[in-house]
Amino acid sequence: MRPPNVVPAFETVTRVAPILRGLLARPSGDDDHPSQPAILSSHTDPEALAFAATCQRLPLFLDTVRTAPLRLESLRGDEPDEELRTHLAKALAGYQAAHQANPEIIALPDVAVFQVSNPAPAPGHDLRLAGRVAVVTGAAGAIGYGICMGLLEHGAHVAITDLPGEKLDQFVAEFQERDAARTIGVPMDVTEPASVARAFAQIIAHWGGVDIVVLNAGIALACPLVETDLEAFRRLERVNVEGTLLVLAEAGRLFARQNLGGDVVLISTKNVYAPGAGFGAYSATKAAAHQLARIASLEFAPLGVRVNLVAPDAVFSGGTHKSGLWAEVGPGRMKARGLDEKGLEDYYRNRNLLKAKVTAKHVANAVLFFVLRQTPTTGACIPVDGGLPDATPR
Repeated sequence: MRPPNVVPAFETVTRVAPILRGLLARPSGDDDHPSQPAILSSHTDPEALAFAATCQRLPLFLDTVRTAPLRLESLRGDEPDEELRTHLAKALAGYQAAHQANPEIIALPDVAVFQVSNPAPAPGHDLRLAGRVAVVTGAAGAIGYGICMGLLEHGAHVAITDLPGEKLDQFVAEFQERDAARTIGVPMDVTEPASVARAFAQIIAHWGGVDIVVLNAGIALACPLVETDLEAFRRLERVNVEGTLLVLAEAGRLFARQNLGGDVVLISTKNVYAPGAGFGAYSATKAAAHQLARIASLEFAPLGVRVNLVAPDAVFSGGTHKSGLWAEVGPGRMKARGLDEKGLEDYYRNRNLLKAKVTAKHVANAVLFFVLRQTPTTGACIPVDGGLPDATPR
């Protein structure tokens, strides 16, 4: 057992890093994105902790740093957030007065060495999300692929989360081949509070905090109401409703600690506005998730956090990745309509006004509209469905 009032180092990292990240953010001069956050990597290996104790003999992994480190006073780790914020702000103000700059290295004895970097957009590229950290839940699938790719292409650091296993590992490996420095894979079961908290803590330890949360995790069930098994319904409720609540709550606590604002986007569905026969469990639970996001838009606004929604119609693939949702419900829909896979895709394309195929990239573009803050909007939903008259609110 640890002595009373002594908090484990990892817990201290996950509390201190977001506050430091908020204090280190630079004013941007942009009303829509008023702060430019830094990436804050934490090092807790023995070499780093030895350096944190004395700030002498810079570790080899920090040999490119040319500025003096900031050595903080030791913390108990159980201080209230505001006490921590005051303590850290005072230390940073003293360093800034002495050096006319922010530190690149911050040493916290017995806890960690924090390395500060400020990613800058490359000339000629639209990388307006440079330095921002995004979390995508339920990412290892078609829509997740499009969203992760879109965020990465605009400069974000992307935490790819999904249930642990081979599917997540292979998905992350594909993205790390593209950019290992700005992608990580983090197992997360959105139905388990401890798993959600652990995943956010891992991301904080890796990059210092989170700026964008895309709630994409969800499952479906095709079944008439009179045949719906209660436990099957509860399974959807746990993922689609409780999972949304748990991730929103964890994100909200982190946004408050960082004090940097942020963006949340829920991947909703056209079924909220136009539920389909045989899709009662899915339509009902996604409607509940949709409403939770709308409530979050009210509650998170004082934090400078915008919460919006994207409601796509059927998306069958993204890159080489098939939709997990359609892998589950597609066979039944094909059988009911006497169609093969291509015929089912054609059916969904031809039922919309534009006769448009809805792709993962289209969904990603809607997410990017919100997180790039093209308009001062919160609590809104973009339909990505080619135009479905039945889905028009009445």
